[in-house]
Order: sequence, then C-alpha cells, then structure tokens
Amino acid sequence: MLNYSVDAEGIAIVEFDYPGKSQNILNAGSMDAYAEAMQKALADPAVKGIVVASAKKDFIAGGDLGEMAGCTDAAAFHASISNWHKLMRGIELGGKPVAAALNGTTLGGGMEVALSCHYRVAADNPKARFGFPEVTLGLLPGAGGTQRVPRLVGMQAAAPLLMEGKRIKAAEAQKIGLIHAVVKVGDERTAARQWVMDAIASGAKPMQPWDSKGFKIPGGGPATPGGMQMLMAANAMLREKTYDNYPAPKHILSCVYEGLSTNLDTGLAIESRYFTNLVMSPVSKNMIRSLFFGMQEANRLASRPAGVAPQKYAKIGMLGAGMMGAGIAMSTAQAGIAVVLLDTTLEAAEKGKAYAAKAWGKQVARGRMTQEAVDALLARITPTADYADLAGCELVVEAVFEKREIKADVTKKTEAVIAPDAIFASNTSTLPITGLAEASVRPANFIGLHFFSPAEKMPLVEIIVGKATSEETLARSMDYVKAIGKTPIVVNDSRGFYTSRVFGTYVSEGMALLEEGVPPALIDKAGLIAGMPVGPLALADEVSIELVYKIGQQTRADLGSAYVERAADRVAAKMVAELGRLGRKSGAGFYDYPADGAKRLWPGLAEHFKVGAGATAIPSLDEIIERLILVQSVETARCLEEKVLRAPIDADVGAILGWGYPPFRGGPIGWLHTLGLAAAVDKLDRLAERHGNRFAAPQLLRDMAVKGERFYPA
Repeated sequence: MLNYSVDAEGIAIVEFDYPGKSQNILNAGSMDAYAEAMQKALADPAVKGIVVASAKKDFIAGGDLGEMAGCTDAAAFHASISNWHKLMRGIELGGKPVAAALNGTTLGGGMEVALSCHYRVAADNPKARFGFPEVTLGLLPGAGGTQRVPRLVGMQAAAPLLMEGKRIKAAEAQKIGLIHAVVKVGDERTAARQWVMDAIASGAKPMQPWDSKGFKIPGGGPATPGGMQMLMAANAMLREKTYDNYPAPKHILSCVYEGLSTNLDTGLAIESRYFTNLVMSPVSKNMIRSLFFGMQEANRLASRPAGVAPQKYAKIGMLGAGMMGAGIAMSTAQAGIAVVLLDTTLEAAEKGKAYAAKAWGKQVARGRMTQEAVDALLARITPTADYADLAGCELVVEAVFEKREIKADVTKKTEAVIAPDAIFASNTSTLPITGLAEASVRPANFIGLHFFSPAEKMPLVEIIVGKATSEETLARSMDYVKAIGKTPIVVNDSRGFYTSRVFGTYVSEGMALLEEGVPPALIDKAGLIAGMPVGPLALADEVSIELVYKIGQQTRADLGSAYVERAADRVAAKMVAELGRLGRKSGAGFYDYPADGAKRLWPGLAEHFKVGAGATAIPSLDEIIERLILVQSVETARCLEEKVLRAPIDADVGAILGWGYPPFRGGPIGWLHTLGLAAAVDKLDRLAERHGNRFAAPQLLRDMAVKGERFYPA
C-alpha cells in the first residue's frame, strides 16, 4: 500500500500506492501502513527529512466509505481515530521536516494527511481539486480537518470548505493558505524535496503554526467579536437551511467553536467524539449508501444487460423543441453528439435552439464558457420541420404533448425515416410505454426515457422498459444516458412508472390535508421541515394543478369503474374547473404570484377549504410530516412488490435525484429501513385505519417484517 525508500541525502520518500485501485484511499490497512512507515522514518537517525507523495495520478481521494458505513463498534472506531490523531501529532512534533507533494486531487482524509505535514506543494493541475467533501455524505473531516483548517485560514475562509464541502483549485488553496506553493506539473516532488533540504540546512526545528509561540487564529478565534459574529450567523443560516435534519454541519460548527476555544490536542479530542457520533448515525449511513454507492452503481451502469456491445452515438433526433426538448438537445450537444431538433414548424424548432443559445449565453456572461465554445455547441443542433432530416439518427427521443394520438403520429412518421435498428424513445411522464409502443412497427426498439425539468440541469433519467422492449435496446439506451452525463435508473412499465407515481403521492397528500381543514401554511411548512425542497401545495403550483387534474381525468377514463377517487381529484377539480386557478403558469394557484413581489398563499383558500372543517382535530406537525413522508414510502414499496422497480437502491437514488427526496432519510425505501420494517408496518397500519387504504402496508413489507428481513444490510 506504500512504497518506502531513503535516498543518499537521508530524505525518506513515503509514497501512497493502494493496490488494485485507480486512487489511493484511507482505511485500516493503508492507515496502518502509513503509520508504520512514518514512525520508521522518524525513528531512523539516518533519515533527516520526509517527503509524502503518491504513485497514482492523484494524491488521496479520501477515506474508505464502505469501511465507515459498515462500522458498528463506536468504541473501536473512536480508539482508531484517536490513534490516528496521535500519529499526526507525532509527525508534526517529530523534529524532522515533512513535506507533502500533491500531484493531483487531494480530498478529505487525504487533505488531512497533507495538513499534518509542515509544507504542502501542489502541481498546477487544472483538474485537481482540494477540499473536504465529507459533509455531503453526513460526515465531518475527522482526522484533524475541523481543527487545522480554521487555524490555518481562519474561520471565515474555512466555513465553505468544511460546512459546504466546497472543492477548490490549487491557486485558490494557495491564496487562502491551505497549501504553500504551486509548481509546474511534474515538479511537485522536486519542490517538496528541496524545501525539506532547505529546512535541514537551516538547522531550525520544523514547527506548525499552532505549535509556535504567540500563535493567533487568522481573523480571530471564537471569543473575538468577529469570530462570535461569524458563528452566530452561520448557526442561524444552518438552522434556516437544514431545519436540523443534517447533524454533520451542526457538529462541524460545534467542533470549530469548542475546539478553537482551546488548544489543538483538546480540539482533536473534541473532534473525534463528534466524528464517531456521525459515523454511527443512520443519517451518514443513509447518505453514503444512496448518494455514494447507489449513485456509483447507477453511473457505472451496473444493471446494464450483458453481452450487448457498447453503443457510440453520433446523431440523435429530438421531437419537440419546447423547454424539455431544448434541454435534452443541450445535454446531447454538450456530449459532442449532433442533434436534429424537430418541431411542427421551422420557427418553433428555431425557438428551441434559441433557448439553448440564451442559456449558454448566460454562462458566457458569467465567465464560465467562451463564445467560441457556445458557437461549437450550437453548430451541433440542427432545427427542422422535415422528418427526412432524421435519417441517420441512431436514437430519436420524442417530447411532444401527452396525448396518445399525437405520440402515435410522430412515432409512425419517424420510423418511416430512421434505420431499422434505430431506437425510438418516449419522454412521457405518465403514459404506459407498452401502450405507446403499439403505434410502432418495431416495438422491441421502443423504450421510455423520462427526463426531468429542466432537462439540461436535472441529473436523473428514468428508463422505462415496455413489455416488448429488447435487452439490446435497454443496454444501448443506457449508453446514451451515460454519454450525456445523466444518472439512469431502470424501471418496468406501469402507469406513472415509478417517479411520477410516487412523487404524485406527496402532492396528493398535501391536497388531502387541505381538504381535511389543515391550514395551508402548516402543510407547506411541514413539507420543508420534513426535508423536502418545496411544500406539497407550492409544488402542485409548480408542476401545474391543471396537470394534476388532467392526469386524474385520464386515469379515470382509462380505469373506468376500477378508479378510486382521491381527495386530490376533488381539490384539483375545484381549483381548476371551478376557480380557474391552474398553478404558477397562470399566475394563480394555491399561491398568488404578483409581478411586484414574492409569491404568497392565496387568501381565498380560507373560504373554499375552511380550516378545521374536517371531522377530526387538526393534526400535529409531526403527524403531518409522518403522512407526507410515509405516503411516499408505502407507494414505493408497492412499486417493488409489483416489480415496477427492479431494486430498492434504484428507488432511493431516483427519489433523491428526481424530486428532491431528503437524502438524510436515505430515500423512500431507505427510510423504511431506518425505521425498521416492523415499526414501519405498525405506523402504516395506524395511518391506514385513520386515513384510508393509501397507507395500507403491502404484503411484501408484512412478510419481510415477520421474517426480520431488511432491504439493506444492517
């Protein structure tokens, strides 16, 4: 795991080289190896100084998340971290100059290894990033990061690095004092060695700033007016943003406040306790499982059918140049793929291209893109109204109106032009793919690619497999999603598929609460406190109450007597058909949208949905949150039971990326796992008795609860 050598001048080179991986990581094995090598170098009289380096293209990517996610022994973990702190303090106070040669990206524990060295020199690598992303996975920099960083750069500059997980380039890291020097790529090891040689020649004992006499924290410590003001503001902003759902940033702030109020060694002891608490918490385990391992599995196409050659795309067709079609065209062009953007008229198609030009133009204005780059991207988009221009497209995506007749018409016109092996994909969000494929003469090549709005920004694509869709079509479609930098989940065909079906339950439950007489402000605030990005009523406005109304009408027409009316149907009908309030797009929904100010709840709601009008008392905040969250979980469990979903992790990744489900809960299935299935079934039984069958636990959950089974390992 490490290479160790000592040259003729007595400089020891301790080189990280984790076997079998493209990047170095810190775990029990590599940390033990590093400790052994450093202690050997410090104890050897022949060694005068030490250079810490990497044999990989980057320095160290961070800690082993799998090891942390599987950790269940708090005492053992705390002892391990405490020993690591002792090692790093031994390096700092060992009397020999130690320099870190950072050849590439240095994150998390890797950056903390570098911080325990007396000198840090980085290569001027444009792809390299430096920082502490732990907070994004429910953790904190637990190898001294919360203590050393603010002592180096000050609390103000440390805050975005520690509490937001911001990653910065080498030049900025040098500017704020995180590293000492930036040199030409390939010279970093030479520069580090030269600093060690100079330090040896000076005869002075190497010393970290915090160990020097008279050291003061840059910008002032917690007890200074500036420090106290910064901590108060950070605490208030944190509460407003997270509603205390995420313990990691709060713990980081506590580490900074408590640790910087004392000496470094005491601060490290404080940090180790907070770090252990987070590692053992369900929040970090949920976030690591869903945001790291789940995303990683999806992005590497782990579920891609085997035996199908990878598809390289050169030309894609896009039917519909509205906001969705234009966004898909943008993502495709950015991947280096030519796009034929087709609409009913050339003027309409040109508007789609203009949407892309405007969006990219904003990036030019902000200095994030050059006009030359934008021109090259726009050159890849060809607007047209002629289906003949689709010839040669390996895949065509339709994003036309949600009407079967229109979709059938464009399917037939497209298939008359494209090659027999080309794929036709529908971007429908609700209509079953198997039914739409009836218009195709090649249903094996027909698939659903459900993008989310705005398509150029949203990372998820829900791939829907119809009854006739071939495994080859699925594999090739996954290749396209990966090529344009999106994260795919694969689901089987069903009305609403997975994301629209479960996302709709959150909005519907909000409407049900409104009909019951719960104050609308309380409903939406409960959604935010639950961790959702938007309250259910505000979200209904965003997606359009009219759309909720029309989907309900279409589903009622399709299912006939089997359709079960919901409170959401009645509320949407009243808002749309009776009151003409369609949502944000019309400037009037559950909220008013004045041109001269922020949105505000429509006062007329009090007349049409009287507070306290229901037969029962107004539920508590906790009860509302429970309903808004568990209604999503129970519907997701039904999707698993009905085989709409292929794997629990697809459900959780899709929910977090697709509609902003709170990551700290792990996803709708992750939340059931966190509660424990027996406890979850008890809660659902209670809710079903009070509010109806929409909360009834499916047999899958009951059977798993009885058997003591879990969706994920303990």
